Amino acid sequence: MPSKHMACLGRLLMPGLVALLAGMSSAHAATVESMRLWAAPDHARLVFDLSGATNANVFSLANPDRLVIDLDESRLDTDASTLPLEGSAIEAVRTGARDGGGLRVVLELNRSVEPRHFVLPPNDQYGHRLVVDLEYPGESAVENPIDPIEAMIRDQEMLAQRSNTQAQAQVPGSEASPAPATPAPVEVQPAQPHPQRDIIIAIDPGHGGEDPGAIGPGGTREKDVVLDIARKLAADVNGTPGFKAVLIRDGDYYVGLRQRTQLAREQKADFFVSVHADAFSSPRPEGSSVYALSQRGATSETAQWLADSENRADLIGGVDGNLSLRDKDQVLRGVLLDLTMTATLNDSLSIGGQVLEQLGRINRLHKSRVEQAGFMVLKSPDIPSLLVEVGFISNPSEERRLRDPVHQQGLADAIFGGLRAHFERNPPPASRLAWQRDHQRQPTGNEYRIQSGDTLSSIAVRHGVPVGQLRQANDLNGDVIRVGQVLRIPNS
Repeated sequence: MPSKHMACLGRLLMPGLVALLAGMSSAHAATVESMRLWAAPDHARLVFDLSGATNANVFSLANPDRLVIDLDESRLDTDASTLPLEGSAIEAVRTGARDGGGLRVVLELNRSVEPRHFVLPPNDQYGHRLVVDLEYPGESAVENPIDPIEAMIRDQEMLAQRSNTQAQAQVPGSEASPAPATPAPVEVQPAQPHPQRDIIIAIDPGHGGEDPGAIGPGGTREKDVVLDIARKLAADVNGTPGFKAVLIRDGDYYVGLRQRTQLAREQKADFFVSVHADAFSSPRPEGSSVYALSQRGATSETAQWLADSENRADLIGGVDGNLSLRDKDQVLRGVLLDLTMTATLNDSLSIGGQVLEQLGRINRLHKSRVEQAGFMVLKSPDIPSLLVEVGFISNPSEERRLRDPVHQQGLADAIFGGLRAHFERNPPPASRLAWQRDHQRQPTGNEYRIQSGDTLSSIAVRHGVPVGQLRQANDLNGDVIRVGQVLRIPNS
C-alpha cells in the first residue's frame, strides 16, 4: 500500500522535478549573442557578448597556428563568419559543439600570438563579456614609427637635457652633490652639421574599439569623430616641413590609457595631444575646452613615480626611460621629478593657451582659459601634454558640426596652429625649425654648438667677445641657453 502511494506521489512530482532540473541546467548555460573584433597594429581584441556568466579555457596549438577558446555550458547564437578579419592575425573562425558539452571556437592564425583573456561583468552599455586579446610579439603599436636615425638624434638630445636637469637638481648637503671640482680645460669644438630632426607630435584620438565614448542625440559616437579629426590633424602635421605626426591609434580599436603616453615616449614625442568630444546630461552646453594636468595631479603622479622607482628604472628628463633613480637619495629623486614635471606643466599651459586662442577663432569656447585636471593621459612627467575637448557631442547643433568634415578640418587646423606657433618660437635645439631660425640671420662670424656645462659667460670668455655682443648677435634676451643650440660668435 505505501508503495502505491509513493508511485502516485512520484507521478505527481516528476513533471515539476524535470522542469526544476531543466531550469537549474539553463541557469548555468550562456548564449554567445554576438562576437566583435577590433584589429590594431600590435594586437587584436575579440569580444564575446554573453547572456550570462560562463567559464572559458583558452589555449594555443601549433603546426598550424591556432587559438582554441572553449566556453563551458554555452551555445552560439550568432554568425561568426561575419567578423571583419582584415588586418588581424585571424585567417578564419571555426565553431562547433565541444565534446562533453559547451562551445568550441577555433581561430586559424597567420602568425604566432600571445593570448590573454578575461571576463567582464555587465555595465551600462554591455552585458557579460569574454574578452580575448591576441598580442603580436615584436610588432610596433604605431603604423609609422619614428625613423631610427631621428630616434638616435633625439636620444642624444635628451641625454644632454637629462644632464642639465640633474645638474640643476644637485641639493647642497645631499649625498648626490659632489664636491665642486676645478673644471678641466675644454678644447673649443666647431659647430657640427645641424641634425635638423623633425618635431614629433603624438596625436591620441580618445576611446576606440569597444569603448565608443560619449554618444550624441543623433547617434554620433565620440570615438569616430575624434579619429576623423586626429587623422586631419596628422595630415596637417606631416604636411609641414620640420614636423612628424605619430597617431596613437589609427583605427577602431582601444588603447589603454597608460599605454597611450608610453607609446608617445617610445616614439620620442616632443608633444602629446589627446582629442576628445565633451558631453553633459543637458543638451545646452557647447564649445571647445583645453586641459592640462593639474598641480594636484602632477603632485600625485610624482609620488606614484617615486614609489615605482624602487622596483624599476624610472624616467627623468627624457622619453627613453634609461635613467635609473636607484642610485639617487630620496631628496634628489623628488627634486629631479619636481623639476621635470614643473617644466613639462609650464610648457603644457603655454601651448594650451595658444591652442585655445586658435580654437576660439573657429568655434565657441566653453572655457576661456586652459583648465587643469588629473586626466590619466596627461600624466606624463616628461612630455608636455594637452587634452582638447573639441565640442559637446551632447549638444544637437554641435553634434552636427562635429560630423561635418569642413568643421573637423577647421578644428584640426586650429590645434596645429597653436602647436606650430609655440614650436616656431621655441624650437628644440636639434630640430629643423631651430636650424631655420639660426640661418635666417646673416652670418656674423663663427658658429659654436652649446655643450653640456656651458654658460653664456664662459662661451663669451672662451671666444674673447663681450657677453652683451654675444646676446645681440643671437637675439637673446637673457642668459638662458640650451644644449645643442648653435650660437653665432661675432668677430671681436
